[in-house]
Amino acid sequence: MKKGKLIVFSAPSGAGKTTLVRYALEKLDHIKFSISCTTRDKREGEVHGKDYYFLTPEEFKRKISNDEFVEHEEVYRDNFYGTLKSEVDRITSEGNSVIFDIDVIGALNIKNLYGEQCLTVFVNPPSLDVLKERLISRNTESEDKLKQRIDKAGIEMEKAKEFDIILLNDDLETAKAKTLEIITDFIK
Repeated sequence: MKKGKLIVFSAPSGAGKTTLVRYALEKLDHIKFSISCTTRDKREGEVHGKDYYFLTPEEFKRKISNDEFVEHEEVYRDNFYGTLKSEVDRITSEGNSVIFDIDVIGALNIKNLYGEQCLTVFVNPPSLDVLKERLISRNTESEDKLKQRIDKAGIEMEKAKEFDIILLNDDLETAKAKTLEIITDFIK
């Protein structure tokens, strides 16, 4: 059986990467979602083992010590995110490709590890102002977290040029169609 490939979507928080990844999962067979681990609080409607594996900081650090992650990062103060090696192996060994929805540093780390077997896609918001409006309208962040996310967005957007593809998300339907095209071309 042919081993699957890795497709990594990354973007500043609020750029639309999760929406695009969910759309791709609905429309394309043979791609499966890589469920990340995190220590952040669960948001309303999120399910452990479906949206994330929610871990305590201690559990997360133990997995780091045991070298269980493909990538991991302390994305925000005391908020760790990471991708388990076992998750990637499980999906690719079944012949499926893995789709990731992760932060910029994690995306670049996976690309370094998997090389040509991996495609990185940076979802670019139309502007920082639009991004800020999207984050505010989500109404999921405290003022402090909102400021952290916006400050980090500028830094993340500077890394876009290191990705294989930059996908502008200024029109959702266009971005959805382009997402399917990008993935289909890569996993042929």
